[in-house]
Amino acid sequence: MDDKKAALIVSTLASFLTPFMASSINIALPSIGREFSLDAISLSWVTTVYLLTAAMLLVPFGRLADIYGRKKIFTYGVLLHTVASVLAASSFSGSMLIASRALQGAGGSMVFGTGVAILTSVYPASDRGRVLGFNVASVYLGLSLGPVLGGILTQQIGWRSIFIVSTLLGLVIVAFVFAKLKGEWAEAKGERFDAAGAVLFSLSLALMMYGFSELPASIGTWTILLGVAFLVTFLLWEVRTQSPLLDVKLLSQNPVFAFSNAAALINYSATYAVTFLLSLYLQYLKRLSPQDAGLVLIFQPALMALTSPLAGRLSDKVEPRIVASIGMAIIVFGLIFFIFIDAETQLWLIAANLVVLGFGFGLFSSPNTNAVMSSVEKRFYGVAAATLGTMRLTGQMLSMGIVMILFALHIGKVKITPEYYPEFLQSVSTAFVIFSVLCVVGVFASLARGRIR
Repeated sequence: MDDKKAALIVSTLASFLTPFMASSINIALPSIGREFSLDAISLSWVTTVYLLTAAMLLVPFGRLADIYGRKKIFTYGVLLHTVASVLAASSFSGSMLIASRALQGAGGSMVFGTGVAILTSVYPASDRGRVLGFNVASVYLGLSLGPVLGGILTQQIGWRSIFIVSTLLGLVIVAFVFAKLKGEWAEAKGERFDAAGAVLFSLSLALMMYGFSELPASIGTWTILLGVAFLVTFLLWEVRTQSPLLDVKLLSQNPVFAFSNAAALINYSATYAVTFLLSLYLQYLKRLSPQDAGLVLIFQPALMALTSPLAGRLSDKVEPRIVASIGMAIIVFGLIFFIFIDAETQLWLIAANLVVLGFGFGLFSSPNTNAVMSSVEKRFYGVAAATLGTMRLTGQMLSMGIVMILFALHIGKVKITPEYYPEFLQSVSTAFVIFSVLCVVGVFASLARGRIR
């Protein structure tokens, strides 16, 4: 087997693992909340801490991969993710589970950027949209099977079994890497690693996210402002240092790269918490089992998986900004529908709207990835993939941050019980108003990126 096929298989398997873990754990949240008596905010942290840790570390590990080898960082990441899955499966408290999820996020950060960077390194530009389409389809397949398998596993065996499945899949990927993937890619070998920049970047995200969870208290506001100050300091440092973690010129002098990343950030900020909110809605207000809730939620990622390879191939022939912008516009209509969701909304309407959202997501993601990776030189592939991954994770984190703020304002630090269902629905409706507005802005960011050909 040549390196091209091996890279595609390894990247595809890894691209399945991390979203499968994320979407399956969302279905298990009510069961986890009951076992560990977690309030609404703590329950949000089970999802959010994974995204936060991954977002904090993704760009630093992307840069390390460019310098020391993408295969090496990728392999260490899968191993760490696997060890963390074992720890999560054996958790005896909510705190231990959240800590294990943080460790999983660290492993995920080593996998997210490097897998796409390896693919982009071995495939020529003419095939890039096609193989990235397969990669994105694998992400969406993980998202598709996550709610269904996660629901079945949670209902029949218990939520811990989700982490056992993740462990087994991680071991399969590691074995395949050692057996089949022979190359190593380090186009920035010998360059310095910007440790100061990595610390500043990681601290800024950690402080902002912690601040979100403490609102509306004044400590939350001050922590967010401190995080913003660290982010500004990071950007100023990156402009001046000789070997930056993130080459700011990629953002300031490359409009395709900058606006494509901005579109990804806005898209995920507006959409990631949809599954989280609907999972809670279906199990609390509609009283569905985890298994049945998973079957409803499958419609969105299933359409993503079907659409993204075709959209990726289309973006090799048509300007990616056109395809991606149409996808983003379709998402706006899907989000607006959910503003009006209530306890009486029919399940078939929810499923039909998830089909609309899935089609929009599928049209947006792989063309947007193609635009990012086609806009930079080869030696920046790792950082470019990591930057895009960071936009995705930061967007997902901000999406959950918006939900945490709304939960804090409307529900407070209490468990979601029937007496708090009206406040929960108010949080859901407000969230979808915010998400819809964000996505409208995202359409314009997507159109503004310019041409790559």
